[in-house]
Amino acid sequence: MILVCYDGSADAQAAIEGAAKLMPGAEATVLVMWETILETMTRTGSLGIGLGMIGGYGDDGADAMIEQAARDTAGEGVQRSVSAGLVAQPRVGNRGADITAAILAVAADVRADVIVLGTRGRGGVKSMMLGSVSQAILHHADRPVLVVPPPDVCEERHQWVERAGVITEAVARDRS
Repeated sequence: MILVCYDGSADAQAAIEGAAKLMPGAEATVLVMWETILETMTRTGSLGIGLGMIGGYGDDGADAMIEQAARDTAGEGVQRSVSAGLVAQPRVGNRGADITAAILAVAADVRADVIVLGTRGRGGVKSMMLGSVSQAILHHADRPVLVVPPPDVCEERHQWVERAGVITEAVARDRS
């Protein structure tokens, strides 16, 4: 079982492609994490300013919309996973105070053999899945973690290696 952390970004899409290439036909759970408006404001330190802007926050309508958007994103991730050759199902979870702990708890719950993530997210709320989260997952996971860089990052890294003069003849042949 693969746990794919997904936020809809190109980097998360690359993670799906990478997982499918390495583990074709594998079962996968596509995880999208979300948080309430109040949790976002608390986490970002904008609580004082934000409360005046959201007025009647207690109706949960905005949070329901955020959760539905997460469900939609998970559905998209499942479609991409299936198209890439995985057998996938969606999972949506509330991130709570610690997204790393939340992801690791889901990994344990689904008995994931590997956690797959991209290297960075979209920014803002959507970036909470990737970037520094991938690093935290690497440091705290009790199972293998696959961090897949997107194609543009791979190309930048190949160019850096070439400029550094470190690329070997065999690697150069493989790239052509």
